[in-house]
Amino acid sequence: MPEHPIEGLMKTTMSSLKEMVDVNTIIGDPVSSADGLVIIPISRVSFGFASGGSEYSTGKDVKNSYEDEEGKFPFGGGSGAGVSVQPVGFIVVGNEQIKLLPVDEGSSALNNLFDFMGKVIDNFQGMKDKDNNKDNDKDKESTNITQ
Repeated sequence: MPEHPIEGLMKTTMSSLKEMVDVNTIIGDPVSSADGLVIIPISRVSFGFASGGSEYSTGKDVKNSYEDEEGKFPFGGGSGAGVSVQPVGFIVVGNEQIKLLPVDEGSSALNNLFDFMGKVIDNFQGMKDKDNNKDNDKDKESTNITQ
């Protein structure tokens, strides 16, 4: 069975992605420092892929409008891809030890958690203050009625 045109689009796009993203993109080239440490960058790679196409009539003959002389459907299509590379951290080898030094994401996640908890506490305190104000307003109304 002959290859459908969309298969060619997909193969071309995937081979281009394969050229852009390989193991050296995720685990970078080691860098040696003057004090004997070896530093290896680590990255997160994400990519997306989309492809689509359509077969359409030529409008020549109603009976054979979907096929050309060779029995093939006219085809229009396209494909695309996107790649994102984000640094995650560094592996540091030296001084008889190996360390993973994360890029600030872990601490920022922790900071976000603390910020969120602070907002929750503030909201809770604000709700409590509103309830206290309502109780005080009711007390004022009841004292005004009795006077």
